[in-house]
Amino acid sequence: MGLGNVLSQDDGLGPFVIETLLAGWEFSENVQVLDLGTPGLQLSPYLEGQDALIVVDTVRSDGEPGELRLYDRDQLLMHPPAQRTSPHDPGLKETLLSLELHDLSPSHVLVVGVIPAETEYEPRLTDAVRAAVPAAVEAVLAELEKLGVPARPLPEPRRPNIWWEQNPPA
Repeated sequence: MGLGNVLSQDDGLGPFVIETLLAGWEFSENVQVLDLGTPGLQLSPYLEGQDALIVVDTVRSDGEPGELRLYDRDQLLMHPPAQRTSPHDPGLKETLLSLELHDLSPSHVLVVGVIPAETEYEPRLTDAVRAAVPAAVEAVLAELEKLGVPARPLPEPRRPNIWWEQNPPA
């Protein structure tokens, strides 16, 4: 599951990685590969009852822009949810905790995160975050392998459909 706003520079990482995966890999029928954009608190229908979840998004963390961070479920839920400062905050922690109350939360969660450089209005990843895309893709593929649902490379990969960079708004 990719999260992020393609019109806000590095916040578009999740959708960018999802498009890269779909362009080069084939997935088992029981694996959903979704770009959810900026769902806010409407994540529940996508997470409810799933066995495992891999989320790709930018993350606030110490370090340099473009650095990859991996967080498992326990690391993610170690601290209470932060105050939501934007309607675009994904609300992932809140959603997982809410679903847990009803025993509907995925038991396996991995966040593949990259530290952003910029998130201003510009439909293009910065160079630092763009350079991290291959590592994020590899992290997703490695996790699928661990989960026993490996992706298969497409015989003829296609160019990722990064439509927001092809025709940026004026």
